[in-house]
Amino acid sequence: MPVVNVWAVLLAAVSAFMLGGIWYGPLFKNAWCREAGVDPNGSHGHPAKIFGGAFVLSLIAAYVFAVFLGPAPGLHFAVGAGFSAGLCWVAASFGINYLFAGRSLKLFLIDGGYHTLQFTLYGLVLGLWH
Repeated sequence: MPVVNVWAVLLAAVSAFMLGGIWYGPLFKNAWCREAGVDPNGSHGHPAKIFGGAFVLSLIAAYVFAVFLGPAPGLHFAVGAGFSAGLCWVAASFGINYLFAGRSLKLFLIDGGYHTLQFTLYGLVLGLWH
């Protein structure tokens, strides 16, 4: 099993989770809901299940990204790799799906922008704490 700094992975996951709260809250909630066809005041399931699941998935992503970076990544490399992974792997993959689903460019920019920043933040935390 690869050696990773569990505390750095945990902090990376928490920081991205907090970013999501800001990104999909005060910054883009109304625009995202409108573009995604979601009622901003509606219930979409049990909050513990949604937020708990999102946090677990964030932990998995942070852990696997830490494995990808290796045990002691340089800060510049880690941040650049995070930005590249977020933009060119995650956001680009969303873009493919959104094209076929007929989703809006605005929704793509909101979701793709979040994931680009999410992985950049993972890189920042993992690169600073090695």
